[in-house]
Amino acid sequence: MRFVNAITAALSMLLFLIHLIWGALSLAGLVKGGSKVFHVLSVLMLLLVAVHVIIGIKLTADTLIASKRAGVSYVRANALFWTRRISGLALLVFMLLHVLTFMGRNVNGVYLLNDFGRFQLAVQILMVAALLLHLICNITPLRIALGIEDKAGIRTDIMMVLAVLLFIAAAAFVVYYLRWIRV
Repeated sequence: MRFVNAITAALSMLLFLIHLIWGALSLAGLVKGGSKVFHVLSVLMLLLVAVHVIIGIKLTADTLIASKRAGVSYVRANALFWTRRISGLALLVFMLLHVLTFMGRNVNGVYLLNDFGRFQLAVQILMVAALLLHLICNITPLRIALGIEDKAGIRTDIMMVLAVLLFIAAAAFVVYYLRWIRV
């Protein structure tokens, strides 16, 4: 089950990277957003995330049950275990708010976006931070589950690329906010 979870996480990350680049370019006004392909990829990513969450809940429950049966609980001592779960939960909340912010609506054939004020900007920045924390905590288990050795410091390379891309995403949200309040 851990391998399936790792595959769904890896595929989610791949679709997320496409979503991030396309969305950042769209928010910056460099490409047209809201295409059907973008929408389909986003929905597919959300479905993979849902599978990842369901498997994660099952694995967490199994861990807690096994710990209780053994009569040994390291729950308080295992900060990384809880950081992974809490950052994932926070990410889910921020993703829901992200979807609601950018869902928009179609009025007489015109796609209208929802307001994008300070609150929405703060939510997007917090989503980026929660995602970065979640990735930092989970990249090593993901790499191990997929059988990828860390011969040349691949973990560090992956995290650098993701950090730069997440910084670009955060910058795109700020640019979008500045463009929104100017209008």
